[in-house]
Formats: sequence, C-alpha cells, structure tokens
Amino acid sequence: MAQVTVGVLHPGEMGASVGAAARRGGAEVVWASQGRSKATHARAVADGLRDVGTLQNLVKASDVIVSVCPPGVAADIAHVVAGYGFSRVYVDANAVSPETARKVGAIVEQGGATFVDGGIIGPPARSAGSTRLYLSGPAAQRVAALFTDGPLEVIVIEGGAGAASALKVAFASYTKGTMALLMAVRAFARAEGVDAALVKEWAHSLPGLSSQSEGAVRGSARKAWRFVGEMEEIATAFKAAGLPDSFHRAAAELYRRLERYKDTDQPPSLEEATAVILQLSQCDKERRPR
Repeated sequence: MAQVTVGVLHPGEMGASVGAAARRGGAEVVWASQGRSKATHARAVADGLRDVGTLQNLVKASDVIVSVCPPGVAADIAHVVAGYGFSRVYVDANAVSPETARKVGAIVEQGGATFVDGGIIGPPARSAGSTRLYLSGPAAQRVAALFTDGPLEVIVIEGGAGAASALKVAFASYTKGTMALLMAVRAFARAEGVDAALVKEWAHSLPGLSSQSEGAVRGSARKAWRFVGEMEEIATAFKAAGLPDSFHRAAAELYRRLERYKDTDQPPSLEEATAVILQLSQCDKERRPR
C-alpha cells in the first residue's frame, strides 16, 4: 500500500501532536509555513512535519487534510481548501457546533472532497491514554486507520457529520464551562470582600473546590483566547437544541477578558486573573450609557 500523505492545518500544540501521531502510524505529514509563526515552525520541525510552503501546495500533496484551528476560522479555511479543488478526505477536528461542522462539510463536499467530522478531547497527544479523537462520517474508519500506532486514541462513532462535534460540545460545555464559572465565583467573592470566608466554607462543605478554582486559572488563562470561540460554538449548539445559550456566552466573555495571557510563559495567579476580570468588568460599567 502506498504511503498516505496527511496535511495538517495548522500545527499548533494540538495540531502538531496529531501530525506526530499520524507519522507514528506510517503517514507522511506535511504543513504549510506561509504566514505561520516561528513557534509553529519550531513545533513542526520538532515533530518531523515536512514543510511544503503554501496551503495550495499542501492541498495538492495531501490525501487527507486534518484541520485543527481556532473554531472561528474553521469555515473560512474550508472555503480556501475547497477553492484549491481538494477532492480527497477532509477532517475537521475543530471545537465547533454540529451546525458549523455540517456547514464545513457542505463547503468541502461542494469542492469534491469527502468530509469527516472530528472532535478532540484531552490535551495535546503526547502520552498514551491522554487524548481521544472522535470521528464520524462515511470515511471515518479510513481516517482512524492512520492512527493505529501512537498516543492518540481514535474512536469512530455513529451519526454522520455533526456527531463527533456534538460529543465534543457536550464534554467541553461542562469542563470549560465550569472552569469559567469557578473563576467568576472567585472574582465575585473578591469584589464583595468575602473570598477568604468562601474558601473557608468550601473547605468544610465542598473540599477541593478551592484548588479546582486555582487549577482553572492554571489550565485556561494562557489558552483563553482559543476558548472564546469554543464557548460561542457551544452556545450556538445549545440554542439550536432548544436550550438556553446565555451561560456559555457569559463564559466566552470571561475567557475574552483573559486573552492578554496568550503565549505568556507562566499562567497568572488566581488573584491576578480575578483582578483582571474585575478590572475589565468595571471598565464595561463605566462605558455603559447612563
């Protein structure tokens, strides 16, 4: 069997790990450096991804394209790929709503490609058992076969386009939603001067919640810029299902207030993060018309 070439869009921390996992499975993995950062270049080199320069070259070279990008640009990237006439297998592994996943599918299918819906749960796939890629769609089994060796576990589920994204939405609506809620609770308690009393009460009635709120900052502040779009996609999915969407739109706003920590070396302390959240909240109040 001829070696399969997988194109990764784009090798951020997660995308690079997916590319590395595909290489472990025997595929050649390519990426396009045009317009990408030095950090992206360093990750791609470290994981043995071959640079083909431009997105157009990547489209021509790839048997399978895997899109791992911020959710807000998933459809835009699909349009560009379809515009280059890609007619093989396109995997959208982004944190998008089922509605957006089906939109992306329609875009690439109009260009002649076969669409596979994907959803990644877990951190960048660097150790066995940490990360799962859920796939749905008619070519899902073919894509799964590319990852038979390596740390990324691939699970095919029934349901067609949108099913894998729906599972990701359901999972992240809790994990990232509760992280946002915990940070908001601590910010409110600080604003009212009862944070120390709250932490003491938690120690009695909800042991471990204080450390979870601190972990929420460590785990999300530097990635908050990516979580904004994901929370908006979750809100869209909830609304489409007939559910209230306001909670996750509020979570998106909270993560937006932490965007300044993108690419910082260390996450802020909980005290610093909540101060930033509250400072921006006060600015919002001052801008409101009286």
